[in-house]
Amino acid sequence: MLKRTIYSLAIVAMIAGCSSGTKLNDAPVSDRSGAAGGQQGSSTAVAPVTIDPNASTAQGPVGIERIVYFDYDSYTVKPEFQALIDGHARFLKANQQRRISIEGHTDERGGREYNLALGQKRSEAVRRALTLLGVNDAQIEAVSFGKEKPAAQGSGEEAWAQNRRAEIRYTR
Repeated sequence: MLKRTIYSLAIVAMIAGCSSGTKLNDAPVSDRSGAAGGQQGSSTAVAPVTIDPNASTAQGPVGIERIVYFDYDSYTVKPEFQALIDGHARFLKANQQRRISIEGHTDERGGREYNLALGQKRSEAVRRALTLLGVNDAQIEAVSFGKEKPAAQGSGEEAWAQNRRAEIRYTR
């Protein structure tokens, strides 16, 4: 009887589970704002951000990219995007009336529900990175489009890599 129960539970877990090994509830961002010492492999210069007197009509910081790319089946913000996040954080802190939407996207692989959840985790990871740098959470909205709005068409690693992203959009 015990074997039958365990076997039944194992089948239910396999059916309910996803084939992915990604743990969608683990936090991929850590607070390094007060850490002493340099980041591993980091030699990026931080671009200056000024308070824009026309910030209510501007589209955000000039010269700073707006897309964070992710590895396959991951929502961990890679160190190479720290300068991008720092620039947007400094702009948002200096222009507190500004609001952004972070749109999470995935490539075409995987089911619709899983990709919506993964896209949300990607947008939330960027949101967490910004709030850890002092951006007011009320300035940020995190949404997911899953695989519904690809940046590149095609079924290959080149297209998939462009679609695994979180885009920062200034809404006002």
